[in-house]
Amino acid sequence: MKNHVFALILICTSLLQSCNEKSNIGLFTNPSETIKVNFGLNNNKAPFYKVSYNNKIVLDSSILGIERKDESFYNNLEIITISEPKLVKDHYTMHQGKQKNIEYEANQYIVELQNENEKRINIIFNISDDGVAFKYKFPEASDSIFKIEDEKTTYNFTSNTKAWLQPMSRAKTGWEQVHPSYEEHYISNISVDEKSPIGEGWVYPALFKANDTWLVVSETGLKANYCGTRLMYNEEDEALKVTFPQKEEIFPNGELKPESKTPWETPWRIITIGDLKTVTESTLGTDLANKAIEMGTSFIESGLASWSWALLKDDSVNYETTKEFIDYASDMHWKYCLIDVNWDTTIGDEKMKALADYANSKNVKLIVWYNSSGSWNTTPYHPKSKLLTQEGRETEFKRMNDLGISGVKIDFFGGDGQSMIAYYHDILKDAAKNKLLVNFHGATLPRGWQRTYPHLMTVEAIKGEEFITFDQENADLQASHCAMLPFTRNIFDPMDFTPMVLDSIPGIQRKTTKSFELALPILFLSGIQHIAETPAGMEKQPDFIIEFLKDIPTNWDESKFISGFPGKDVVMARRKGDNWFVVGINGEDQSKTLDLDLSFIKNSKGILYTEKDNEFYRETINSDSLTKIQLKRNDGFVVKF
Repeated sequence: MKNHVFALILICTSLLQSCNEKSNIGLFTNPSETIKVNFGLNNNKAPFYKVSYNNKIVLDSSILGIERKDESFYNNLEIITISEPKLVKDHYTMHQGKQKNIEYEANQYIVELQNENEKRINIIFNISDDGVAFKYKFPEASDSIFKIEDEKTTYNFTSNTKAWLQPMSRAKTGWEQVHPSYEEHYISNISVDEKSPIGEGWVYPALFKANDTWLVVSETGLKANYCGTRLMYNEEDEALKVTFPQKEEIFPNGELKPESKTPWETPWRIITIGDLKTVTESTLGTDLANKAIEMGTSFIESGLASWSWALLKDDSVNYETTKEFIDYASDMHWKYCLIDVNWDTTIGDEKMKALADYANSKNVKLIVWYNSSGSWNTTPYHPKSKLLTQEGRETEFKRMNDLGISGVKIDFFGGDGQSMIAYYHDILKDAAKNKLLVNFHGATLPRGWQRTYPHLMTVEAIKGEEFITFDQENADLQASHCAMLPFTRNIFDPMDFTPMVLDSIPGIQRKTTKSFELALPILFLSGIQHIAETPAGMEKQPDFIIEFLKDIPTNWDESKFISGFPGKDVVMARRKGDNWFVVGINGEDQSKTLDLDLSFIKNSKGILYTEKDNEFYRETINSDSLTKIQLKRNDGFVVKF
């Protein structure tokens, strides 16, 4: 009996020692104390964190750490100091997006650690009222180049958490080997341990629901000395882990994994936390992005653009059709016209200069297409491979200035490796010097770059309207896909979905109503909103719709989430000056009635645009009386107050 008691004492002592080794050393909170982060070292002396919201755990013990090629900053670490909370504040203005003037406030905690060789790493936490952010910093200065082999960051969601995720595509697959470009359909309401069907994990932003709490995981502040990452379920950690790109995702002869001199900071890992209103209205993705570079901004204007290629494809890129689309943009009071692939041969410099002069006389600016790619894919479109070097960019961008071109749409990038991320930064810096607006297609998620580079107007990184024109399956999925995007891809960053077909798509049966399509340019956020509809299609619409489309902002002063659920429906309100636009779409194949709380728009008259009998319909309404709206399947509405 004594032996059994002694054994039990030994077991209890061992358990207590283990618990003490994984004890919480730091407790970090946001200013309102609704979000709490427990920090500590586990029994391997690896750092971990745990997050609770309103005193309920939403992220269980999750691992932190970095494996550098020369040193490990993962196990066997020692805490040197944990700082007292410091209130950090920021105020900044955006040229585009959901909100113009933005205030950021958070409690910052800095954990200083060292490894067995007394090499230092800091983990910096910012806890705001809408989420948690953290990043790593190597504080010791050195001119040597250090390389990171692996980032150990995990997100250990509670067992009942559900996820809404987009699979990462496999590199060098798809048409002419153009993947990855963030162009897959989302998978809804799955377990966090479900494997991606493609086998390469999941892209950001990733959406989760832990009981009644919503979380969005992403990254921001991605500099040229780090790679873009994604999430992959790690069996050993039993959690979603930050994962580096596939080996093919590099600039020719460039680096895949991060390398830099020190001091060196990683991108911010961000987690917005709260209800759907909190996460959709959050600006955390730009709050912690790098501040704007020094540059003139007088040439930066947001607006709508006409675009022939969306419905008319390659044959439309010629002098006559482009001139027609310049007239179209001018008639619609849109600022831009986009000229797509092969313009260098189908139009040529001499006629491009004539088109630019003509557009200028019509108060329209031109944007032209480039193929960014070198050897990483086999795309035939041109001009191609002109931007691979700084010398090439300077030549081409000066050429654009001489022709009177205002911006460039650059397509077909090759992934998220560190050298490819550096390529994006190089393009943006050189475009800024030449006062050219930038639109990236076939590209990565911008991760807050629109704050750092205000002339970055938009980025595709989505299965957008062009895919709907390619095959019926994408058209069939459009409504639910569009109802997913305000909660995921478009939640922080501009998205060039290229929306809105009011008439018809050649060879495709459109499944959405006219009023669904009308809502998209307001629902979706993009510094330049490229409109898919053609002049011929627009001429078929009633005059009141054409007049409405002449005055749609793309840079908003304020945005509010009214109602919705990812993939099912969404209603958003956006304000520009004294005008409120309230838009909603039904992403399901069934009719429904949506409740509307528009109490913030006090006793205002507005025009409601909907569809009846397959035609546009409008009526005058009052904000106080518009408390419900009925939508058909795949239907939408717009109200302008």
